[in-house]
Amino acid sequence: MVPKILNSLLIVLEVLMIFNLLIVVHELGHFLAARWRGLVIDEFGIWFGKPLWRKKLGGVWFSLGSIPAGGFVKLPQLAPMEAIEGDTEEREEPLPAITPLDKIIVALAGPVFSFLLAIVMASVVWAVGKPVHEFDQTTVIGFVKPGGPADRAGLLPGDRILEVDGNAVDRFTGPLHSVTWRVVRSEGETIAFKIERGGQVLKIQSGWEREEVPGWKRKSLRKVFIGQRLTPSVGKVAAGSVAEAAGIQPGDLIAAVNTAPVVDLGKFYESLEKTGGEPMQLTLQRGGSSVSATLSPGLPPEGGKIPNLGISWGQMTLTHPSPLEQVADAVMTIRNMMDALFSPKSDVKAQHFSGPVGILKAYYSLFDSEQGWRLALAFSVFFNVNLALFNMLPFPVLDGGHITLAIIESLRRKPMGGRLLEGVQTACAVAVMVFLAYVTFFDVSDFFSAKKAVPSAAQAVPGATAAPAPGAAPSSDRAPEKAVEPAK
Repeated sequence: MVPKILNSLLIVLEVLMIFNLLIVVHELGHFLAARWRGLVIDEFGIWFGKPLWRKKLGGVWFSLGSIPAGGFVKLPQLAPMEAIEGDTEEREEPLPAITPLDKIIVALAGPVFSFLLAIVMASVVWAVGKPVHEFDQTTVIGFVKPGGPADRAGLLPGDRILEVDGNAVDRFTGPLHSVTWRVVRSEGETIAFKIERGGQVLKIQSGWEREEVPGWKRKSLRKVFIGQRLTPSVGKVAAGSVAEAAGIQPGDLIAAVNTAPVVDLGKFYESLEKTGGEPMQLTLQRGGSSVSATLSPGLPPEGGKIPNLGISWGQMTLTHPSPLEQVADAVMTIRNMMDALFSPKSDVKAQHFSGPVGILKAYYSLFDSEQGWRLALAFSVFFNVNLALFNMLPFPVLDGGHITLAIIESLRRKPMGGRLLEGVQTACAVAVMVFLAYVTFFDVSDFFSAKKAVPSAAQAVPGATAAPAPGAAPSSDRAPEKAVEPAK
């Protein structure tokens, strides 16, 4: 128990470190640009809340807060919001005027620093590798829920999905070119599937379903209830486990159980459940040759159906996408999510985005998994690009809003009135806070999720996968959960 608690604390520290790094680098861009352009800087703070340390250096307050959640730079010439922050400095004289160009440079510096950090992290990912699970690299169906829309449509295990809703797919999950995303993003009463079956290319129209959820939880997105094929490929073998005692090794593929062929993980677990704990004769594929092994699984734990074998299924491989490819994928993911958000027929709404709680939860899950630091690093590339692009939206209080106001000021050839500007900034700040509170409410509600499926109007059409909510971009890029897991 103690090692588990220490491991959890270590993961929390890792999450806070990387999350704060991304935010502080963004704010550092504003700070350095403001120094360069001669703006008045009231304070540069790391973290929020009651200061644990605060000191004035060179006319600027530097502080370390008590709430480890990013940082801030107070620039009164750029964003007067005394109605929210209160007067932080008593000034004997009015603030000196600055040019619209100064404002644009300072506002732009934050997104530029975030984008540069994304490139640096993408270069590291290119060098050390990005982990990809073999189960995420297939579009072959391994499970079809009996009676579900895909079952009624005639989709079968073994079908290879080529296109969904007219869009080519090359993976089952994820926010780009995936089966689950294209199901979620569809807008018609049916979803067109192009599949390959037995050497033939077929087109099938599927209905879809949404799950019924309480009103205080995220609205369910479209699902068709299929899952990708999970091959019985051994990823890891736990020390001291029954699998290790049987001689099973990482990289083995279980080809047969008691001479009966095994084509997917579900079939293997069915065979395991039927043995009742008796020894099983396995045929393993290892390095191009067949190897026999005797597995004595023993009885399942109390209340369970399947013994603990000590096997982690599926292997992780390292890919080395170029920095340009990673950044381009991040931009496309954000574009897809924004397109879905603003499409009038899309099921994706603001509640499907995530705030700080959802982002921290995603980081925790990544660090807690195999190859966690590599996965977290790859996710940080997306997060930095998202932080840069989101802040460039022309919305007052965001960096893009400051740039827009500076351009308007340049065209008017005079600054906007102080009270008007302060009112606009304050109103927009409140709107952003309300939005963050809104998505955070749903982030927290995810911890108490329980759903029941109900058919859509298209259910009558012969009809695809548990296509869960996509990553809550742009604030988070959670990969959709697996559509099906082996029975346990």
